[in-house]
Amino acid sequence: MNTVLRRRDFNRLAVSLSGLGLSPHVLSTTKTHTLLVVGDSLSAEYGIARGTGWVALLEKQMTQGKQPWKVVNASISGDTTAGGLARLPALLQQHQPKVVVIELGGNDALRGFPLKTSENNLTQMVAACHKVKAAVLLLGMQVPPNYGQEYAQEFSRMFVRISQQQRTQLVPFLLKGVADATDPTALFQPDRIHPKAQAHPIILSNVWPVLKRML
Repeated sequence: MNTVLRRRDFNRLAVSLSGLGLSPHVLSTTKTHTLLVVGDSLSAEYGIARGTGWVALLEKQMTQGKQPWKVVNASISGDTTAGGLARLPALLQQHQPKVVVIELGGNDALRGFPLKTSENNLTQMVAACHKVKAAVLLLGMQVPPNYGQEYAQEFSRMFVRISQQQRTQLVPFLLKGVADATDPTALFQPDRIHPKAQAHPIILSNVWPVLKRML
């Protein structure tokens, strides 16, 4: 009965639209997909005004480009790979994203966590995303040389290795052009860890070329 009524309503509407020279297909809308960002303070706008971080800039850019994507920023300042792994299942179930951007690992290094633990956590996160058919973009990080050359190299290689093994897209160094600028202190807040607002367009310029291909 309800189906018949819906069909009749649609038919009446179609006739009305035809009289206006319009097609009933104008009622259809493009399906919106979700892009989920799971990160730490670098993605959570720590120390800067709301709406000036790279994720917010990404959302504005996609809106202006009229792309059928909704951006959900689930980043938390201070989060680690273990925290991200713990939060991810609920986030995937709630938002059902088509693309997941993972920006984690920096706090693991700051806290001296074993690289193997961080790598296992990130690998499990990628696998969980793939299990629900979500594509993954992994954002790589680097640590200062005072951590030791061997540790710094292995930390950077960790992201490359995960990307290759799990077949994900990768931005090798999220802070390229910021941390390695001629005067990097000019683009960082006084703690020399968190970028200033003016650095976030540079960060987005590192992410967007890879992300654009995925969308």
